Amino acid sequence: MALMRQSMSQKMLQKLSPQQIQLMKLLQIPTATLDQRIKEELESNPALDEGDENQEVFDLEQDDADYDENGDIKENTEESFELDDYLKEYIEDDPISYKMKSDIYSDEDEKTMPVAVEKSFHDSLEAQLGMLNFEDDRHRIIAEQIIGSIDEDGYLRREPIAIIDDLMFSQNVDATKEEVITMIKRVQKFDPAGICARDLQECLILQLNDKLERATDEPTEEKMLAKKILEKYFEEFTKKHYTRLKKQLYISDSELKDAIEEILKLNPKPAGALSIEAVNSTYIVPDFIISNRDGELELSLNSRNAPDLRINDNYMDMLKTYHDTTKGRRSTKKEREAIMFIKQKIDSAKWFIDAILQRQDTLYRTMYSIMQFQFDFFTSGDERRLRPMILKDIAEITGLDISTVSRVANSKFVQSEFGTRRLKDFFSESLQTQDGQEVSTIEVKNILNDIVGRENKRKPLSDEKLKDLLRDKGYNIARRTVAKYREQLSIPVARLRKEL
Repeated sequence: MALMRQSMSQKMLQKLSPQQIQLMKLLQIPTATLDQRIKEELESNPALDEGDENQEVFDLEQDDADYDENGDIKENTEESFELDDYLKEYIEDDPISYKMKSDIYSDEDEKTMPVAVEKSFHDSLEAQLGMLNFEDDRHRIIAEQIIGSIDEDGYLRREPIAIIDDLMFSQNVDATKEEVITMIKRVQKFDPAGICARDLQECLILQLNDKLERATDEPTEEKMLAKKILEKYFEEFTKKHYTRLKKQLYISDSELKDAIEEILKLNPKPAGALSIEAVNSTYIVPDFIISNRDGELELSLNSRNAPDLRINDNYMDMLKTYHDTTKGRRSTKKEREAIMFIKQKIDSAKWFIDAILQRQDTLYRTMYSIMQFQFDFFTSGDERRLRPMILKDIAEITGLDISTVSRVANSKFVQSEFGTRRLKDFFSESLQTQDGQEVSTIEVKNILNDIVGRENKRKPLSDEKLKDLLRDKGYNIARRTVAKYREQLSIPVARLRKEL
């Protein structure tokens, strides 16, 4: 006899509303790119408008009764929709201001920053391409495709076969591997030297060859030795097997040192000097500004976080016009559809404005809690006074979810009298010293970085030795933890730190 079993289970599912999803996405956006996000919303929703300081917006009550879960109009809206009630809800609300400028925004960023006007890296290559003569126009197209494939560091990281495919699909040009390689070699003659290399070894060899070709005097012994090392002993050089290099090349310490100094003069990223993107990437727009007023810390949001947004007056006028024209009669299906469209656009605009306001409030609350938690650092600038702080600490203080705090901290910057830093740099685990005191792992990393900076580069310290030195200073951590911190600080292993 088969037995039938019945069971009941209850699950809790958390489903985020479209407004909550919109807020989460806005929280992740740094101030530097918020303007672009707002511009996109203004272009996609005509009901949203920019306002000036004297303009006010309407506080629209949300009414989702006529929408399904996808935001679409429900099929039975015609029977339940009452135009007069709807218009009364939207037109008779008291207008309020959405602006939150007050005293929590800084005007420091209003000062214009001069930006150098210069050609981009790819513009420079294309200008040099224009100075060449091509017997076949196909070769020019191939060279243009190669230049377009060079990355921001100046390297060509696409294989010839991939470039051939690109040419066929985008330019309808059937090129051979030999033609592509020939054009690569022509582009490699462009300035700056080392451009269009396929890897670091080729990049350095191209630069050194260019130096040798331009030299008016006979090449020096160290330059010729440097070329030999790059061409035949590159792996030994990169792995710093100096003893092996001296034995294979029959050279002394001083000769090897001179050759390596010639190599170190070369640029591993030849496009860096010409790339306008690289220049612009050094400009950081702080999301928060902390000022010290006689020992009292004052926090302000970058004023770019407070855009002037409002509901477009034309959309409100359209509601009033429909209200006046349908007074005393039942509205038609076409009129109801038009007003539902207007309502959707107005609701969407209101949700976006509300999300911006919530973003401002969440940013301020989170940063204010971090500022209070790390008060000693923001008043002294001493990194040793940074307290261990994890996302959970700030979440508990603010009442926000840990994921929300993480979104705020992940891509934001704060400016203080001690410089501009990433918010996530203030978060660290705690570490207990030998005398039982809790310190931030940031402090240990700084000490580790200092020890490595002072070491004898002829005999770099191993992770085991670094562990012993940290223990002498009172930090009892394992060798694997030292290795982890070293990697987080982008410090290579001892063998790769060795110098002659």
